[in-house]
Amino acid sequence: MNEQLPPAAVTGFVGSAFVALGALGAGWLPIETNLLSVPLVEMLRSSTGGSLLARGFVLLGLALMLQAWLVLGTSLAHAVVTLNQMRWLLLAWAAPLMLAPPLFSRDVYSYYAQGRLLAAGEDPTLTGVASIPGWFTDGVDPMWAQSPTPYGPAWLGIARFVSDITHPNATLAAFGMRVAVVIGVVLLAWTVPSLARSHGIDPARALWLAVLNPLVLMHLVSGAHNDALMVGLITLGLAISMRHHCVWGAAVVGAAIAVKPIAIVVLPFTGLLWAGRGSGWLRRIRAWALSLLVAGIVVLCFMLLTDAGGGLLQAVFGTPSSVMTWLSPSTAVGQTIGLATTSLGLSADPSLALSLVRLGFAVAAVAAISILVLAPHGRSPVRGAGMALLLVVVLGPVVQPWYLLWALPLLAATGLTAKQLRVAILATAVFTVHAMVETGATADSALDITDALNLVLAAAVVALVIFASPRERRLILASDPDMALLPHTPAEHEASSSSTWGSTGRLSA
Repeated sequence: MNEQLPPAAVTGFVGSAFVALGALGAGWLPIETNLLSVPLVEMLRSSTGGSLLARGFVLLGLALMLQAWLVLGTSLAHAVVTLNQMRWLLLAWAAPLMLAPPLFSRDVYSYYAQGRLLAAGEDPTLTGVASIPGWFTDGVDPMWAQSPTPYGPAWLGIARFVSDITHPNATLAAFGMRVAVVIGVVLLAWTVPSLARSHGIDPARALWLAVLNPLVLMHLVSGAHNDALMVGLITLGLAISMRHHCVWGAAVVGAAIAVKPIAIVVLPFTGLLWAGRGSGWLRRIRAWALSLLVAGIVVLCFMLLTDAGGGLLQAVFGTPSSVMTWLSPSTAVGQTIGLATTSLGLSADPSLALSLVRLGFAVAAVAAISILVLAPHGRSPVRGAGMALLLVVVLGPVVQPWYLLWALPLLAATGLTAKQLRVAILATAVFTVHAMVETGATADSALDITDALNLVLAAAVVALVIFASPRERRLILASDPDMALLPHTPAEHEASSSSTWGSTGRLSA
């Protein structure tokens, strides 16, 4: 590598290293693991002082990572950093986290247990992992012990492959599952710039926003959520389709559906790419049918190969909805109305109001996505797919911080105005604060500190980072149109969309 990395590279790496160090004390480990006998790990997990020190490392590390990301964003606004440098930055920032215990979530241990369950001849979409011995000592969250998994047969096949190799070592299995997840991040690093070029967007800036984003490093690399593989396959399928290899594009989107079924939202937009710009209704219907057929065959093949997925539909609609998170607008509104009506004696159970509100939001999401599909108005199907995924998140019953990453890669690759970019940056900062607060819940040995105190401390640190220098303030607060992530010139935009669908750079339907 002959190119010199920007100063933010060092800051981000140091921040990542601090987070990785803190994960030794605040991260998730199985109850029975040899790592607990390592002196540094034992010190960080067995005492109040060690637990506080571990959390401090995580807090400081996340603040440094966020600051490095913001500084890098201002540099990119002036075309200082190349795409090749960005990929080296991603590797440098991700490397420490890949070697550390999972942080912010222990879903990775559920993946391992589901692989074990499949190896035992059970279908994880029909049976919870509590039916296999050792699930609790393997680190699985008891919340999911009885719940069938909402994941597709392709992901379950990966989980079984990893569990077959690593069993009975749950710690090693967690790192094996992370490798599968990181493949999704690599796909994003490859395909987001490609999609951005097709839409006349600066590929380096699109990569900065969508892939070097702290949420990717926190929740996809460190937290090892399988959403990374799903989104990576989505972007790969759309990139292939934009090059007129639509059968293969639909097949790859089918693979994404076989990882997490929510990816089916993207399939109609794959059909629009297949039909081509300016196509009539008959051609679109034919393309939608062919896309559905190809993707359906791929999913069916994975089901036959793994002998799993029989209860997938029921699990998809049942298991995630059991989570109550105030990050979801529908859940927040429903819970508020339900609590108000029960307090006033108007109802006996707040769950009825919650169900009705969630249903109303779901109907609104289906209607809005239908408009995006049926009335594209010259909008790039890639843009439409990103907007559809964003609607699923905002109007869905459950919102997790990493769900923002379902839509962000596609929206970054098709353009954001200065105002929309600021919203994306602020959302990243807010969810970073959320992760800082939630860090206190990850270590069973940690001193109990109230969420309110954690929130104040985390918010103060992030506010200091965001407003520490004129560069960060300009990136977030300024109305400078130069900060927008849009095609450089109308001529460039027109050239990029002459053989494919182009992007209007608008979020409007």
